[in-house]
Amino acid sequence: MALTGRFVLLVALGVVPIVVLGDTVASALAVLAAWLLLCLVLGILDLALAASPRALRVARVLPSRVRLGETVTSELYLTNEGARRLRGVVRDGWQPSAGAGNNRTAVSLPAGERRLIALTLRPTRRGERTAAHVTVRAGGPLGLFARQATLHAPARIRVLPPFHSRKHLPSRISRLKELDGRTSVLVRGQGTEFDSLREYVRGDDVRSIDWRATARRNDVVVRTWRPERDRRIVIVIDTGRTSAARVADEPRLDTAFEAALLLAALASQAGDRVDFLAWDRRVRASVQGASGAELLSRMVDGMALIEPELIEMDWLALPGQVRGITAQHALVVLITPMDAPGASTGLLSVLGQLTQRHTVLVASVTDPTVAELIHVRNDRADVYRAASAERTMLDSARVAAAVRQLGADIVTATPEKLPPALADRYIALKAAGRL
Repeated sequence: MALTGRFVLLVALGVVPIVVLGDTVASALAVLAAWLLLCLVLGILDLALAASPRALRVARVLPSRVRLGETVTSELYLTNEGARRLRGVVRDGWQPSAGAGNNRTAVSLPAGERRLIALTLRPTRRGERTAAHVTVRAGGPLGLFARQATLHAPARIRVLPPFHSRKHLPSRISRLKELDGRTSVLVRGQGTEFDSLREYVRGDDVRSIDWRATARRNDVVVRTWRPERDRRIVIVIDTGRTSAARVADEPRLDTAFEAALLLAALASQAGDRVDFLAWDRRVRASVQGASGAELLSRMVDGMALIEPELIEMDWLALPGQVRGITAQHALVVLITPMDAPGASTGLLSVLGQLTQRHTVLVASVTDPTVAELIHVRNDRADVYRAASAERTMLDSARVAAAVRQLGADIVTATPEKLPPALADRYIALKAAGRL
């Protein structure tokens, strides 16, 4: 049972008869008691005439997935199985990060009928967003008292990474088509595959001349080449404590997801086999043996539930994890911060093992505000901040130099630019035949 504002107002109106009829203290108390009794009788009568909220049957229709930042409609069907019309308010109990907004809806539902309540959700965080109950408050015809019940109506929706970087995919696929020989541009490099023969034209590399074919045709013939396909790409994301830091109002982990998704989509289009691993001290997500749409679907599904762990990354176990994925030569992409020598000690300790067997590419997000602070020196506080920013950049440069010395390649960029920069480096490696 619940009291309404109308009942409170009715009780407050008792001041009028008390002032009019209460000449003495005794008479005023008598009038007050009579008025309260009248209000209570009316409230009980109103409550008795109210429909029972437990007579409602609740059913939901809801998509299972939505991308972060997009909207989805939650449909709640209410069926009145009671004998009276239900007038009241329905509150759909979504957690705040589901972005339900105003989740209270007034309803008037005759007996035996069904109504649809549509609620727009705009989630603000990745992961599983849930609702466990629906609360119904049914008022009587006088609106004084109300019956209230909480009905069990579980709902769950998985909020996936937004994948904003997919806007860069068409232009990179066009460049891949050029490398793959589907346009007039053909390249040759270490690790490229023979494609076809054609007549020599001025400007062709003389090293591509096929002398046997030339002798058979009595014309100069050259070989054309295309980048190798069916290479192995292993993407590893560091989900340790350093991935929890926010850069440009976005967690480093979310930027890593964007870069990994764009690279996986691009490599899958190029015909390469992509494996994905999210790791700190345990496997947080792993995708192996998938391609095309299935690859991206499984990756975003696994990423949706990952949050940074406030523990150190176990770098010593990483080579074993990579060997468990593939024993062949592969492009191993490590997406991890490279800010300070102390935090990067674990990374540097295992790079030598990885580069002996694989081509290693380390991608790291940089903070654009650090570069801006270096040039702001208006007062003493700005000078100290500029010195700290300069020190941070020098530390990052030292780590980058150590990574290159161990034989790995590096891509660093701001959160917005890291995904396309990583995709461009992959294309460059493929064009050079280094995969």
